[in-house]
Amino acid sequence: MTAERIHAFRAEMTRRGLSGFIVPHADEYQNEYVPACAERLAWLTGFTGSAGTAVVLVAQAAIFVDGRYTLQVRSQVDLQVWTPRHLMDEPVHSWLSSVLRPGDTLGYDPWLHTPQEVKQLKEACARAGASLRPCESNPVDAVWHDRPAPPAAKVVPHDLAYAGKSSEDKRQELSMTLKNDDAGVAVLTAPDSIAWLLNVRGHDVEHTPLPLGFALVHRDATASLFLDTSKVSDGLVSHLGPAVRIRPVSEFQKALEELGKRGKRVLCDPTRTASWIPERLTRSGAKVIEGEDPCLLPKACKNAVEVNGAREAQKRDGAAVCEFLAWLSREAQTGRLSELDAQAYLDACRRRQPLWQDMSFPTISAAGPNGAVVHYRATDGQCRRLEPGTLYLVDSGGQYLDGTTDITRTIAIGSPIPECRDRYTRVLKGHIALARAMFPKGTTGAQLDALARRPLWEAGLDYEHGTGHGVGSYLGVHEGPQRIAKGGHTVALQPGMILSNEPGYYKDGEYGIRLENLVVVVPATTDNGDGREWFAFETITLVPFDASLIDKSLLNTTEREWLNAYHARVREVIGPLVDSSTAAWLKQATKGIF
Repeated sequence: MTAERIHAFRAEMTRRGLSGFIVPHADEYQNEYVPACAERLAWLTGFTGSAGTAVVLVAQAAIFVDGRYTLQVRSQVDLQVWTPRHLMDEPVHSWLSSVLRPGDTLGYDPWLHTPQEVKQLKEACARAGASLRPCESNPVDAVWHDRPAPPAAKVVPHDLAYAGKSSEDKRQELSMTLKNDDAGVAVLTAPDSIAWLLNVRGHDVEHTPLPLGFALVHRDATASLFLDTSKVSDGLVSHLGPAVRIRPVSEFQKALEELGKRGKRVLCDPTRTASWIPERLTRSGAKVIEGEDPCLLPKACKNAVEVNGAREAQKRDGAAVCEFLAWLSREAQTGRLSELDAQAYLDACRRRQPLWQDMSFPTISAAGPNGAVVHYRATDGQCRRLEPGTLYLVDSGGQYLDGTTDITRTIAIGSPIPECRDRYTRVLKGHIALARAMFPKGTTGAQLDALARRPLWEAGLDYEHGTGHGVGSYLGVHEGPQRIAKGGHTVALQPGMILSNEPGYYKDGEYGIRLENLVVVVPATTDNGDGREWFAFETITLVPFDASLIDKSLLNTTEREWLNAYHARVREVIGPLVDSSTAAWLKQATKGIF
């Protein structure tokens, strides 16, 4: 269908006087995971990854993805129509400045790009002598005749027993931020920020409990929540209280224009807000103040109730994964299991756990060469069997009322070859090095990233994805602003932040290895007398590593001690939570490595 769709799309471009158009994987809320009605990139190209951008010109079409998706994109798009490009090596705006011609007009949807992105696009067009034009309606929608309706799930209260802090207290703290920034109101468009601030959740996006809407938070700690009114659940109004007014989402534009008429100073995050919003505010007379979403950092630094909830959720999740791995150890040797069989069993194990609500993302169940596709997804039309002599990578997670989980394990099906044991052990060494890290206040994830890569670098190996991402509290499985990755990630790690620790190695066409636990930043138990604060990571995921893949000769004494202590803790905590057959497997899987 790709050729047919792009032909219709180009005809629509021509009708609008456009030489090209940009189609990002985004919605008006700048979500990573978007509802079905916003999957324009997937509809037009066939690519289903969570990050990417397509550019359609009259004579050519390109799709840009990062290192996670370089293999996936080639397997999903029609290479006769689309040219895949690496988003980091060749950014969209750099490519555009080289291919656009003088007089060309490039279109974009101002609801799908941030001001920061629009600035880069304008500069790229200017260098080529072309112009950039915002479109009032998206041309993809004009040719997508069976486009799904917008989601309309109910918005529900999130209990204080899980949130740990009232919405009133959060809004009072946010009001202090507004006063410090000399702003009268903040525009919130990120659904996870709104959900966190108002202690609400929703089901508008698959696997992430987000309520899609907009909010204005005022300096006096009052707020307006703009929703499709059909989404208001019983008890929501009383839960929010009199200081939070629910208004129809159709009134959002009018509310922005009212702020402009009153000359309000309005805080907008230029990296997380659709460019349409600050443009509308400025045009109406408001003074736009660019600044970070004021919910971003407080949401990332979990309070004590949220951290404890994460620990408890990890215990139940660990029991589910151990039940699955025990079953896998018995069934996989037959060679009859498919990736989808394994995925279905693991998902069923999670569903039985108390407080489970959903998966935190579609389970990645990848056998053999599919493991080298970082965000692989098995389907009926693309599904391998777990064959003896291969590696099986499973990356999965759950959404629980008290926490969000994310774990990856790589398992040997049968006897692994020496190369796989070497690569697995190097990944494990990097994982342990990061887990054991102790660092002074002010340290960023970029400064720690090399700890996880060093054992691979020593063998001339590396991986293209980041080492760690932030994780929400019954919210997004990917959460900022904290990261552990190469590059200019300047956010200092602080107590209460939850991150993943997931180095990996991938051999195209043969196998993939990734080992992921979640960690929480905690104060370090050290006092060297220098007066500085030091932090460390507490590992909260509790599932054994595959001992058959560990080359013990590559581990030093410290690494062996860490691994043995970790496995002893897994056995102690998870053992009482599982049935006898799983407990027997667990006892064997956590034996000491000497």
